[in-house]
Amino acid sequence: MGEPIRIGVVGVGMIGKGHIHTYAGIEGAQVVAVADINEKEAKRVAADNGIPLAVKDYHRLLDMAEIDAIDVCLHNNLHAPVTIAALQAGKHVYCEKPMAGSYYDAKAMLDTARRSGKHLHIQLGTLYSREHKTAKHIIDGGHLGKLYYARSYGFRRRGRVYVDGYGTPPFVQKRLAAGGAMYDMGVYHLAEVLHLLGNPAVETVSGATHQEIPMYEDRAKASGYNVEELGLGFARLAGGITLAIEESWAIHYDGSESSKICGSLGGLKLSPLTFYSRVGDAEFSAVVDLDGPDYRWHQCREDYSAYDGSQQHWIAALTGRVPLLPTAEIALNVMLISEGIYMSSKLKRDVTAKEIMQKSKSSALKV
Repeated sequence: MGEPIRIGVVGVGMIGKGHIHTYAGIEGAQVVAVADINEKEAKRVAADNGIPLAVKDYHRLLDMAEIDAIDVCLHNNLHAPVTIAALQAGKHVYCEKPMAGSYYDAKAMLDTARRSGKHLHIQLGTLYSREHKTAKHIIDGGHLGKLYYARSYGFRRRGRVYVDGYGTPPFVQKRLAAGGAMYDMGVYHLAEVLHLLGNPAVETVSGATHQEIPMYEDRAKASGYNVEELGLGFARLAGGITLAIEESWAIHYDGSESSKICGSLGGLKLSPLTFYSRVGDAEFSAVVDLDGPDYRWHQCREDYSAYDGSQQHWIAALTGRVPLLPTAEIALNVMLISEGIYMSSKLKRDVTAKEIMQKSKSSALKV
């Protein structure tokens, strides 16, 4: 292992603190500075974690030659301006999900990364689960045949941020968060399914959003809650693939379903990972053993630990151990579908990918 990757973390709220804690356990990672508009909290977090520098203005981190990479842990509509400024300053960037608050902003981030030659990595944690990695192994081995149908599914019975008891109001304010269940949870499940499908191009999107279930009136008023609790979608993808989407923060249902991938030779339910296929005329359903492959791959595949988690993978890629997964490209496709659902819900009709791209506008806030 050579010199460590020196990281500046922008935002020391709940997510930022979690990132700092994770970096502490990753060989080759060193957090050397933090920035937050709450300078007192930034200094407290820095002191608690042995971080040399804490500042209020994140621009100071961009001017520091001793910082290699910036980790953006801010609300969704703040991702693009900080990420773009960091890339332009010659820093690699790790950014929380969703990629941004709009497709327009996410595209600007990726375009800037490509022009700068710096790495942009989006936190898509589901790509590193044992279920996902084993499913990818099965699919890449051709065991599902031609892929033609998938479903992205996420469920909470009653788990809206803040109004149901946890988190802070900015997570349910469109001005800062840009969206609700689709941007908070749906990103993970959509990214997982798109990666398993090979991240095909989007052709059309149809969708609807809902906010119907009563909530505590005082929490609703205090939070300014104005995002969706349920997002539904239907997308046509390149290669004749059909994708259905259901993502709930709150719904009167039991959560017994799962994301899935279906092909001509077999199908996969992702939770618990189950393989459906046939031998001759005999169909079978098999719950997949995750312990065996995970053990063997860690023992027998060089650098397999580089895929143990999003931050672990990020550092491994920056230190040259493995190529960086195309998380920015996957996250951009997620943004296209998500914004398509919002647009379709508003217009009450299907929308094409071209239309979404042309009509998308920046929702970024100056920071």
